[in-house]
Amino acid sequence: MYYSSGNYEAFARPKKPEGVDNKSAYIVGSGLAALTAACYLVRDGQMKGEHIHILEKGNLPGGACDGYKFENLGYVMRGGREMDNHFEVMWDLFRSIPSIETEGVSVLDEYYWLNKEDPNYSLCRATVDRGQDAHTDGKFDISDKGAMEIMKLFFTPNEDLQDKKITDFFDDEVLNSNFWLYWRTMFAFENWHSALEMKLYIQRYIHHIGGLPDFTALRFTKYNQYESMILPMVNYLEAHGVDFQFNTHVTDVRFSCDDAKDDNRKLATEIRLVHENNPAAIDTAEGLPEDGKTAPVADTGREETIPLTENDLVFITPGSLVAHSSFGSQDKPARFAPELTPGDGWDLWKKIAAQSPEFGRPEKFCGDPEKSNWESATVTTLDEKILPYIEAICKRDVRSGKVATGGIVTARDSGWLMSWTVNRQPHFKVQPKDQCVVWIYGLYTSRMGDYVKKRMRDCTGEEIAREWLYHIGVPVERIDELAAKSCNCVPVMMPRVTTYFICRKKGDRPDVVPNGVVNFAFLGNHAETFRDTVFTTEYSVRTAMEAVYTLCHVDRGVPEVFNSVYDVRVLMQSTKKLMDGRRLTDMKLPLPKFITKPVIRAILKKVDKTEIGTLLRRYDMVDFDL
Repeated sequence: MYYSSGNYEAFARPKKPEGVDNKSAYIVGSGLAALTAACYLVRDGQMKGEHIHILEKGNLPGGACDGYKFENLGYVMRGGREMDNHFEVMWDLFRSIPSIETEGVSVLDEYYWLNKEDPNYSLCRATVDRGQDAHTDGKFDISDKGAMEIMKLFFTPNEDLQDKKITDFFDDEVLNSNFWLYWRTMFAFENWHSALEMKLYIQRYIHHIGGLPDFTALRFTKYNQYESMILPMVNYLEAHGVDFQFNTHVTDVRFSCDDAKDDNRKLATEIRLVHENNPAAIDTAEGLPEDGKTAPVADTGREETIPLTENDLVFITPGSLVAHSSFGSQDKPARFAPELTPGDGWDLWKKIAAQSPEFGRPEKFCGDPEKSNWESATVTTLDEKILPYIEAICKRDVRSGKVATGGIVTARDSGWLMSWTVNRQPHFKVQPKDQCVVWIYGLYTSRMGDYVKKRMRDCTGEEIAREWLYHIGVPVERIDELAAKSCNCVPVMMPRVTTYFICRKKGDRPDVVPNGVVNFAFLGNHAETFRDTVFTTEYSVRTAMEAVYTLCHVDRGVPEVFNSVYDVRVLMQSTKKLMDGRRLTDMKLPLPKFITKPVIRAILKKVDKTEIGTLLRRYDMVDFDL
């Protein structure tokens, strides 16, 4: 497997890999990374669909990329997806996935046309004082000292960031700025999260710094992530004969890591699984809604062991972002129940990791759910009464079918640090046109609310709706009635949703294809790949493409991570944006004492008639008349 860039590799079709007709594939789970692996096996690995087996313990595909209407509960999305025009692997994939809405076009075509005709931007990024515009006004509000703290992190080698926290680099100069408000609420970073991942994010999205305040950097799908992304992939795979086995619970994967011929050789030798007789019990373990009031009990089901040879490829997504998530309802809180249970995604990773130190350290990520949780809620309006308050903030008709809020709106003074968004409506294909679906999340689930004097994690859907209505400016005397009668709110607590941001060091996550591996790979947010950033659709699909290309020996380049961090023009432009238009010569830089104004003038005079001077003038980086 190798990386590439440019159209030569992008438009090429690889030859059929040698021996692929004799291979089969077993994919554990059916999240975005898993489905992507299956798609690349079909398209570029050119493996027969009937040789590809997707083993999913639930009864629906998609993993964390969900979006359903549950009977007697309502519309639910645990999260949402924000896309970037330089998700190189994702667009390489979706150019080949047919649309399920428009015959003869791809998902990429559909997405590209939509975002060209209706580009995303926000008219209000944050509010204060119960729905009043916080007037962040596109400013980052970073001091010179804060800018130097960001610069220091940017240039610190990865080796020096192992197990370091963000607060090891940032103090209040950054943490009280608009920059941090934008950043933490958009990506769900916390102060104690990984400084390494923070650095990777800054470098990865340096070309979008200017688009952070108003979300012009983002692109969104027409409907929710399940209907716009997952279903087209499933249809594509089913059309190629891929075998989906639902209610099939993989309990262990066994490996041989000490082959006599090569001490470093690692071979997956068998998959142990259970075909569940009571799939509702698995739904409960994964946090999906229960039909009754009492959680169903899992029975033993039918056990099976699949022996593996070198020609049987195995793709595993270690851990789970949504395991142990819990659904509430309008009149019921979502339980905070972080206890690990036998058979969940973390239990499987622990069993795998016990077989080799190169398979990662799951305890590093799943051990402290107080550092990795947040709670979301899906609100569905039931009449017209709430809409005027939403539209007063986003300044758009939310039922126009076009961009509404243009990304999240953060209630800056919320005790829960609550953010909310209205995407293009209808957000579900079956959604009535007179309804509006709103997604809410709170980063601080253990803090007290401002109107509802309870912790978010203790609140029913109706109580969360009250808190949201309070922060969008609904008159206090109307809040309780509107929360009870004019909307339905379904909360979801996710104890380990940001485990991928936990401080880590080299070896905590397994490589996509560890050294010496013959027939298996790791996928998703807890697998290690070069330069890209977790908590993105791109990371999931990238790990899958790398895995398939490596194990199948596909002779075509994997698109490298967009290299804007190496473009001096982007660096200058982003620095100027981050500094709210200030020049370098306006800043109080920690320069040596001998670098005086006369010295700076002499240097500027020297470079002024060079290409360096041309760039400095183009991006207005310095004052040449200093």
